[in-house]
Amino acid sequence: MATDLQRLIQDLRDFAEARDWEQFHSPKNLASALSVEAAELLEHFQWLTEAQSRSLDPEKRAEVGAEMADVFLYLLQLADKLGIDLIDAAQRKMVVNAQKYPAGAKPPA
Repeated sequence: MATDLQRLIQDLRDFAEARDWEQFHSPKNLASALSVEAAELLEHFQWLTEAQSRSLDPEKRAEVGAEMADVFLYLLQLADKLGIDLIDAAQRKMVVNAQKYPAGAKPPA
């Protein structure tokens, strides 16, 4: 998976370079774009019940997948610009979460 992730990051770099978009890809702009895309993802669930959100029809599921991809791609670009290894950061965060929320404890309110 790390190789796939590294290849995707390089593809994102190449894509931006070919379009001369690097000038716009500051951490601030990427974080803003990430927030917008996350809101677009949330929009798909805005008026659904809990049950409906768990059983999306194929068309809606594809739309949600496309929004999730946008979020993921902007997050990868932001991490790349800041030199953050997302896999390592996620693994470290899981350790923190395991300590903060031990198994068997009540879920946070």
